[in-house]
Amino acid sequence: EQLGRVTNDLQEAVMKTRMVPIGTVFNRFPRVVRDIAKNRGKKVNLIIKGEETELDKTVIEEIGDPMVHLIRNAVDHGIEEPEKRRAAGKNETGNLILNAFHEGNHIIIEIEDDGAGINPEVIKRKAIEKGLATEDELKNMPDNEIVKFIFKAGFSTAEKVTDISGRGVGMDVVKSNISKINGIVDINTKVNEGTKFIIKLPLTLAIINSLLVKVADQIFAVPLASVIESVKISASDIGSIEGKYEVIKLRDSVLSVIRLNKVFDISEEENTAKKNKLFVVVIGLAEEKFALIVDELLGQQEIVIKSLNHKIVNTPGIAGATILGDGKVVLIIDVATIIANSRKKVI
Repeated sequence: EQLGRVTNDLQEAVMKTRMVPIGTVFNRFPRVVRDIAKNRGKKVNLIIKGEETELDKTVIEEIGDPMVHLIRNAVDHGIEEPEKRRAAGKNETGNLILNAFHEGNHIIIEIEDDGAGINPEVIKRKAIEKGLATEDELKNMPDNEIVKFIFKAGFSTAEKVTDISGRGVGMDVVKSNISKINGIVDINTKVNEGTKFIIKLPLTLAIINSLLVKVADQIFAVPLASVIESVKISASDIGSIEGKYEVIKLRDSVLSVIRLNKVFDISEEENTAKKNKLFVVVIGLAEEKFALIVDELLGQQEIVIKSLNHKIVNTPGIAGATILGDGKVVLIIDVATIIANSRKKVI
């Protein structure tokens, strides 16, 4: 026990030396905002909160560029010209708020403006124009899903190409850079009221708590931050919608089923296929929940993340690898990618 306490203290001390205040990133934005506002003839008041919030230095290095892009977008697309703001009954000076705070094992960064907001109708029109979706697909899609089309490659709503926007490069890169460090980005927007981008990042990339699961003869690590609960079900509890999508009913909610052996093309052992009892790991991303079907739960473990060389391994759904105490190499599941791919199949 004494040794355990000492090693924990040592680990915490080493982790603390990796932590850097997010103010080092935030401090470069006043000038960016001032320059773009001057260039576009707009009045913008930048409010910075929570700059003392600490984040792992590897995350800090990766988050700078996506944030610059989101801030440039907020000033260029979001906040209107003074005369338009006056006509809409707003103060002619727009507010841009940068905020960072801790939430559990994550850091939340919010970039909020009180500008024009994102109009789902404009996004719909552009999505159809670019061939990203058909009118029928968009008809039943909720507005918050339609708005996410701005993260597609080549998508832009700017009417004319400028040095800041309209080139169709940007938001897709923002999303991929944030996903690369196991973060997620979400949008809340209301027309004429403003837009808020919410970035959720892990505190550290070095060590995470994970749930080890077994699929056939392979072991995977699921980041514990994404795990909501684990339950045991009977094979008969799995139903289907239209004979295509597998679902399970868990208390009051219906969850889409993701079978890990199908995601990674692992052939099932004969006795596994006939199993009546299955383990379900309920994983969540933002407000969505999915049921991950696995053969065995091996328990919780702290793991050190090793990144994989992308030239050698480029499998969607794998975030990295780790080496267990017995020398086994275990792949770490990228929950965000697996959920995104499953969502595409359901839509």
